[in-house]
Amino acid sequence: MAIDLYKPFTNPITHETFRCISSTPEAYVMEWTVAPGGYVPFEHVHVAQDEIFHVERGEIRARIDGNTHFGKAGDTVIAPRGVRHIAYNDKDVPLVCTVEYKPGLDHYTTMQCFAGLTLDRMIDRRGLVNIPRIMYLLKRGNILSLPRPAFAPDLAFRLGLEFFYVVGSMLGWETLYKKYTYKS
Repeated sequence: MAIDLYKPFTNPITHETFRCISSTPEAYVMEWTVAPGGYVPFEHVHVAQDEIFHVERGEIRARIDGNTHFGKAGDTVIAPRGVRHIAYNDKDVPLVCTVEYKPGLDHYTTMQCFAGLTLDRMIDRRGLVNIPRIMYLLKRGNILSLPRPAFAPDLAFRLGLEFFYVVGSMLGWETLYKKYTYKS
């Protein structure tokens, strides 16, 4: 059964909860709730999308291209496509944001794969999903909305996608793709 992103799911390590609000080619929109002390587990780059945080409650702290930005209820913080960023909730109250990824591209499928690995507890002690498996899944789905770790140069990341696609194909990870997306 495919992952239904309109039902919330939570990363038990990072204390982030995700719930899809809408998904179109123009924008993928989700509610992102972060418990006090919660965080995104790694600095990353959205290769083909802007990530726009609309703060509903609490306060976001985001590092975008090395600069720290704060946003409180009513504020908008934007991480432009191609720019490294990471976000935190370092306050003692929950952070609730409506987050838009523009354009939407195939972000729903990206999030299905991310959710599946998270729900199957294929995460490390920092809350980061299993890198070989997510790279296989992204390549398998020909995902355009690629999130790339900031520490990985583009060429190394693309070679990693190819490598883990071959490894995952040999290890039978196709079953994960079908389980999470219900696509064949």
